[in-house]
Amino acid sequence: MALLAPTPIRHAAEEQLRRALARSPVVALVGPRQCGKTTLARRLVAADAANYFDLEDPVSLARLDQPRTALQDLAGVVVIDEVQHRPELFPVLRVLVDRDGSPARLLVLGSAGPALLRQSAESLAGRIEYVELSGFQVAELGPDRMETLWVRGGFPRSVLAANDADSMAWRKAYLRSLVERDLPQFGADLRPPALHRFLTMLAHYHGRILNVAELAAALQIGQATVRRYLDLLEQLFLIRQLRPWHENLRKRQVKRPKLYFRDPGLYHHLIGIDTRDALETHPRLGASWEGFILEKVIAESGADQVHFWATHNGAELDLLLVAGGRRVGVEIKRVDAPRRTRSMAVALEDLKLDALRVVYPGTMGYDIGDRIAAVPAREPFRPFGA
Repeated sequence: MALLAPTPIRHAAEEQLRRALARSPVVALVGPRQCGKTTLARRLVAADAANYFDLEDPVSLARLDQPRTALQDLAGVVVIDEVQHRPELFPVLRVLVDRDGSPARLLVLGSAGPALLRQSAESLAGRIEYVELSGFQVAELGPDRMETLWVRGGFPRSVLAANDADSMAWRKAYLRSLVERDLPQFGADLRPPALHRFLTMLAHYHGRILNVAELAAALQIGQATVRRYLDLLEQLFLIRQLRPWHENLRKRQVKRPKLYFRDPGLYHHLIGIDTRDALETHPRLGASWEGFILEKVIAESGADQVHFWATHNGAELDLLLVAGGRRVGVEIKRVDAPRRTRSMAVALEDLKLDALRVVYPGTMGYDIGDRIAAVPAREPFRPFGA
């Protein structure tokens, strides 16, 4: 499969990683498989260096047969890639970093979140810092390639493919690997065809309130199993279960999460979209745009907490961002000129928002009303300042 060249260097992510390594003895760079973690790590340590261990490489596995002996004399940044294959390494890493004057900084790469790397949390508590990497973002590729990012998603081999057919072929293979290898590795015991059907069913909930009972009935499995699979997909960075915000407002508020696929390219493959023209005429166009912009806003906002909010009488807010005691609401609208709505006014009052931003596809920012402004989706989203 041909790729466009050159592959963009992710300067901001690299700087974030270097800062983390400067202050923490162990840094875990986590994110979905094939999102670019290895490429980024090799900016710091060459793949053929003695300090680089790839746990999907038999040679590296052999070198780590006696892990303490292999690691104890290394200095500088030491990379252990795909660390989820050897969770028993974490107690050894704790012993190494606790030595007086330890000469090494450990960078471990994993395709699973902290809850799945339980031994890292238990063995390295107080010693490890997590840095999350996603696929490419608009800020990295530039707003001129925003449409391509939306259609193909941010995985490097998808978004940088020479054409749409190559991009779709890569995503098809990625999902096949997911259901045949990755999910079973972490305890998903449904057969691959059932797992693929589960993902396809989830795609129809993208941007909607989850109904676990409905999913369980359709798959003929228990609700507890459905919840376990949802949590697993979230820990593998494939979906986002956006939790609702609750306050004592004397209103009946929605209490179930909303579901989004974090990568729009994988979502589009699951619902049968392969080109920009097909997306433009698809009935899920609005849901696709909402999920894409939601992930962009969350990535750029610097928020400490992210939620949605909805009441049973129709008031709703796509995103509530919280940071430093401030609350900023976000509405995502695929319209030419967004206007103030009653739902916005209710959210401003009930949630005591400091501001409300309406992200839309246009090119001009403008005020809509008191504390409400329209913001072009192409621009960086900085509601709490730089």
